Amino acid sequence: MAVVEYQSPTSVEEAISFLTSSPHAAKVLAGGTDLIIQSKGKYDEPLTVVDIKGIASMVDAELTDDGLKLGPAMSCARLTARDDIKAVYPGLVEAAYLIGSTQVQGRASVGGNLCNSSPAGDTGPALIANRAICVIQGPNGTREVPVEEFTTGVGQNVLEKGDILVQLKFPRPAARTSDAYLRFIPRTEMDIAVAGAGVSITLDGDGTCTDARVGIGAVAPTALLVDAAAQALIGTKLDDAALAAAAQAATDASSPITDRRGTIEYRRHVVGVLVKRAALIAAERAKGA
Repeated sequence: MAVVEYQSPTSVEEAISFLTSSPHAAKVLAGGTDLIIQSKGKYDEPLTVVDIKGIASMVDAELTDDGLKLGPAMSCARLTARDDIKAVYPGLVEAAYLIGSTQVQGRASVGGNLCNSSPAGDTGPALIANRAICVIQGPNGTREVPVEEFTTGVGQNVLEKGDILVQLKFPRPAARTSDAYLRFIPRTEMDIAVAGAGVSITLDGDGTCTDARVGIGAVAPTALLVDAAAQALIGTKLDDAALAAAAQAATDASSPITDRRGTIEYRRHVVGVLVKRAALIAAERAKGA
């Protein structure tokens, strides 16, 4: 990677200007833990790096009665240290905590993980489960995109030239609602997911599921919203039959590949198991929410 320009803007508008005016290829640096590795030997031409961690709104988070506004470049270390956010969105924090080592956590961010657009990214299913909205700003203005529509393929997303993901917005969960994120990896830690599942559950006073949201990852080119899995849970008390139906819906929705970390058949099975387990954890948390 031949970096000939390093820019550290202090405003979103300045960052967009750098991205659009650079005569070279230009990339946003939200954490850099993926960008630095991916850029080695990739660019024949010089590269301009625009570091957005100097923009205050990009590295902060605001939790209110209406929900959460998360700066996409806020480090995972800072996010996972926020007990107030963890109390409301435990599955989101679980996903952020799984990104890399302690050292990586000091730089990596939820927004960077999402924009990297890896099928195995941990944040995707958790963001989907929590109904995140991506706020994108660029030379043509500002727009909002549901997180399940943000990633369009392996390493691809809806960001156009000069665009920046400037905020992730989350609605405040309803009463007796909580979430959970689980993944399976071959090693005990610091590995890429073979499969991942994020589930949000809402319960009424009788323990019946009145709403649900299911996201799965590492089993398709993008993280997926699986409405059929959620519908299998709604109206039930999460009995074995409902959980089995949700697991089967997740399996049916997946279209994984076979590689050194797992076969197609194995991944399809595992993602269903994770959906069942995450649903039960989210439901248990929802009882006290």
